[in-house]
Amino acid sequence: VQLQASGGGLVQAGGSLRLSCAASGFTLDYYTIAWFRQAPGKEREGVSCISSSGGSTYYADSVKGRFTISRDNAKNTAYLQMNLLKPEDTAVYYCAASPLACTVEGDMEYWGKGTQVTVSS
Repeated sequence: VQLQASGGGLVQAGGSLRLSCAASGFTLDYYTIAWFRQAPGKEREGVSCISSSGGSTYYADSVKGRFTISRDNAKNTAYLQMNLLKPEDTAVYYCAASPLACTVEGDMEYWGKGTQVTVSS
């Protein structure tokens, strides 16, 4: 059972990246997927989540209007499209899965290893 986040990299401010979160060993169909990030010296922040059906989403105020979460259950993968990136978006991004409703609070059942996103000014 594994979640694997990928797609991070180095981008200039104003640029875009798309992160992927691929599941193996279990199906994402019944899970909320959430994205978190943690910058050096800062607490982990819940960035976004999407319900199992895709019908409900949440975005932190800091990314609202710039980030879009989506999922493709047929591919057992979720995505985080990040546009208009800012230097303050620099962090390690993690995806996680929960059997509960869309939330970035509480315990997640599965966590993926992070992917580094670095935004240069």
